[in-house]
Amino acid sequence: MLSSLSKLTPQQLGELRSLEQKLGKTLLSFSSYDVVSDNLSSEELALLNALEEKLGTMIVAVREISQKS
Repeated sequence: MLSSLSKLTPQQLGELRSLEQKLGKTLLSFSSYDVVSDNLSSEELALLNALEEKLGTMIVAVREISQKS
């Protein structure tokens, strides 16, 4: 299982921002996904690492749990 920031509708985002103002705190919304990490070849891993470096982010290759490796 993997968690990431939620994709909220404009209404949901408004509700989150309203609660942030009420609490005086920054809030983050996370969602969970039924995925597991996937295997990468050395070449695929090098491409992924290069894109991570370029974007300044961390990237994870995943597959749905129901799929076979």
